Amino acid sequence: MKYIAIDLGLKRIGLAYSAHKDIVTPLPAIIRKNRNQAANELKNVLKEWEAEALVVGIPLGGSSEDEMRRRIEHFLNLVEFSGEVFYQDEANSSLEAEELMKGDMRYIRDGRVDSISAMIILQRYLFSK
Repeated sequence: MKYIAIDLGLKRIGLAYSAHKDIVTPLPAIIRKNRNQAANELKNVLKEWEAEALVVGIPLGGSSEDEMRRRIEHFLNLVEFSGEVFYQDEANSSLEAEELMKGDMRYIRDGRVDSISAMIILQRYLFSK
């Protein structure tokens, strides 16, 4: 199965891809200008990579889980994705991503950390199956 993972943020959407359980690759992030532009760009990525399933990072178990799930579902309705959607706990994925990148490059807000975070979310999902 071909998966795309997203780390959905207000400014950037981190992306990662996997077609094999052992290999997860970060993709260039989507820089959000507005909701419709971001949804269209995500729709194009899903089509280009022939994604069959989407793994979405969400803060599970917290007081904001229901509100975040509602916002994510609204955004995904704009994307019009017909494949399966799975939710994966994103707890500390951004901190892990920053730790992985430490020393490799200066922290630039260009989406690399967001896509590494999406990669971590997808790895967690695939390895928990």
